Amino acid sequence: MLKNKTTGSMLIVAGTTIGAGMLALPIASAGLGFSTALALIIASWLLMTYTALLMLELHQYAPRDATLNTLAKLWLGKRGQYIANFSMVFLFYALCAAYIAGGGAQLQARINIGFDVNIAPQFGSVILAVIIASVVTLGTSKVDKLNRVLFTIKIIVLASLFYMLTPYVQGKHLLEMPVEQGLILSAIPVIFTSFGFHGSIPSIVKYVGVEIKVLRKVMIAGAALPLVIYIFWQLLSQGIMSQADLLNSQGLNGFVSSVASIAHNPSVATAVKLFADLALATSFLGVSLGLFDFFADAFKKGDNKTDRIKTALITFIPPLGFALFYPQGFIMALGYAAIALVVLAIFLPVAMVYKQRTTSNKTGYQVKSGNVGLGIAAICGITIIAAQFMQMAGLIPAIG
Repeated sequence: MLKNKTTGSMLIVAGTTIGAGMLALPIASAGLGFSTALALIIASWLLMTYTALLMLELHQYAPRDATLNTLAKLWLGKRGQYIANFSMVFLFYALCAAYIAGGGAQLQARINIGFDVNIAPQFGSVILAVIIASVVTLGTSKVDKLNRVLFTIKIIVLASLFYMLTPYVQGKHLLEMPVEQGLILSAIPVIFTSFGFHGSIPSIVKYVGVEIKVLRKVMIAGAALPLVIYIFWQLLSQGIMSQADLLNSQGLNGFVSSVASIAHNPSVATAVKLFADLALATSFLGVSLGLFDFFADAFKKGDNKTDRIKTALITFIPPLGFALFYPQGFIMALGYAAIALVVLAIFLPVAMVYKQRTTSNKTGYQVKSGNVGLGIAAICGITIIAAQFMQMAGLIPAIG
């Protein structure tokens, strides 16, 4: 049973990580060159895996159902709890609203074509929100089962994409150097956010139990799978086109059209669209599961049917409302996604672990590298935020 949960939890981590944002990686790293993009991807993976393990170090001293709300209160007091709660709600509501709006529009288009009808995009958003909310409300085991099916199909689609595109990879493209140094800083926030899965860690701890050896395996393997897939994706996208062509590809749609044209295969565009749908669904499941358990902890809701329905309403109604009636709001909020994720996935774990290590003599599991590792992680977080602000201020090139 535990082994089954371990595999499922790894796939929840991987499914949450490999969202539709993966498709933005070739655009984000356009002009960097393959080797530079590869270095940034590996560095982001190391950083996010390290801070995920820091979270496990904290969870061993907290209740099984503790979320960031409880962890922050335990080690950082009320002020830390407020910062954690604001960052969590801000980021996850924005993400859920984006998934509901974007996924709803895709679902609406599929329904219109499949059933030869003409429903409004808002109807697609409501259907998607109800489906995901129903699965999450039924519990983590149901999320696990659905995620396994969607993730398996997603891997098959990716494998078919790799099969279609690999013959068109040219070694000379992979050896090109960065076109402009400022692009490296521009790419950092996007590549960093493509490894974000930390909001689902408390849900996995609650599902598996506080079994540190098992959880370490879940975090490391769950984050390693996206790393491998991202590397292959970069190999294809940067090997098929020159850096100059990537920079001139006019965003994601232009990139997909260019790749389909190079491969002389319209199925490439279909496969990318299908992958985007599946990636959005698995990522939405992981994010909303993390937010659901966060609210259950924050509002002290139990696992009975009535309480889970109440938690579901708190989790899904606000982002659905934003997606339907105020789409500009969440689009604006997503501009700050990297900053909120730095707070959630770097600053808070580093601060809490530092406090825990310096104020107690507990001798449980401790992530290697000591305070040096904590300091390096904090510096990385500051660098990511600085890069985000520089891009927003127009000091470095914008992505896409």
